[in-house]
Amino acid sequence: MGENTAKSPNLITLDNRSRLVVTGVNDVDSFDEKSIVAYTDYGQLNIQGEELNIKKLSTESGELEVEGAVSALIYTQNRPRENIFKRMFR
Repeated sequence: MGENTAKSPNLITLDNRSRLVVTGVNDVDSFDEKSIVAYTDYGQLNIQGEELNIKKLSTESGELEVEGAVSALIYTQNRPRENIFKRMFR
């Protein structure tokens, strides 16, 4: 049987496609000016756009704030995170 764990609330607010606030973020795996990969209890969130800049990231409160031209928000299933050494030596 699976464990019954409470999920953190996940709220997304996008203002004029230029300021994004996401709550319920557990971690950010990677980021650059065109893509940010964040993990939530509801799946992996891929943020795509241009000139993306992380203005705030707090894993304690679960808040992520991004500025830039947001073009897409895509949820996928969380994949098990591999050790960095496993990825390097495949």
